[in-house]
Amino acid sequence: MNCKLLNSVKRSILIALFAIAIPAMAQDGTIYPLDTPPDESNAIPLGTGDVENQPASESWFRQWGVPMARNITEATLNPFLPDPEKANGTAVIVAPGGGFRWLSMSNEGWRVAEALAEQGIAAFVLKYRLHPTAESLEEFADWMNRPRPTAAPSSASEEGETPPRPPQRDLSNQLADAEAAYTMIIDRAEEWGVDIDRIGMIGFSAGAGLTMHSTLNSETMKLAFIGPIYGGMGQVEVPENAPPMFNVIATDDFLFNGQIGVVESWYNAGIPVEFHLYQNGGHGFGLGNPNRTSNRWFEAFMHWLDVNEFLIAKAGE
Repeated sequence: MNCKLLNSVKRSILIALFAIAIPAMAQDGTIYPLDTPPDESNAIPLGTGDVENQPASESWFRQWGVPMARNITEATLNPFLPDPEKANGTAVIVAPGGGFRWLSMSNEGWRVAEALAEQGIAAFVLKYRLHPTAESLEEFADWMNRPRPTAAPSSASEEGETPPRPPQRDLSNQLADAEAAYTMIIDRAEEWGVDIDRIGMIGFSAGAGLTMHSTLNSETMKLAFIGPIYGGMGQVEVPENAPPMFNVIATDDFLFNGQIGVVESWYNAGIPVEFHLYQNGGHGFGLGNPNRTSNRWFEAFMHWLDVNEFLIAKAGE
């Protein structure tokens, strides 16, 4: 075997081994540093302020093979605009999740926005401000991997008394960021080809919580539809002007726990609601994981938008 061929074979073997090793390392749930943040040159600052008592700077890490951000102190909005020939005027604010301590920017943000743009929808990834975490990645990883208590049985009494709900987080920063994102889309609607009557919001996990919080509490956002994806399922008080809801969760998601309260709340309020309870998928599946029934939720969401006439461009547009 000549020298060039031998070197080529060696290179191929090394590349193959590297390709095998990196996913195995990156997909095991371990937190790895990400020294070079992904390119966010298209992201637009929302100007909503910083985070009080936050000594650390924004930093990135990689877990389960995807980039995530934490200690976010400046909210931004990243537009993913469709091909003008495909554009239908509908817009969606996309809120990634991460327990309000980090954001799964790729899995629950950029990838989703790209998929929406392919369907002619103007998508906007909201990078909202977060609660502070430790400055060092090691301390953050230790906190993430801390032992968690097993969920206790329901404390409801024999008389059927409902146990008290846990105290709500302060989401004033996050709500302000969502409202600023909505306002920016309204202000630049003509530039971005957006119909201001067809702006919706979807979110994942904590992002689903922010979507719901915005729906229930914002006095400025007039959302046309919402899509909380694997969010909290407890009952809520539904406003009279609440938008139609598309809700997704899997039975093996720790947030499900047999509850469909939020769906019942929408149904009892007479607001259109579609609910997809999947056999499996766990939590944090984004657009989908291999061999899970939840992998078809995005197609179902597109069909729901289509039937409700959000994918049809209005005459003259």
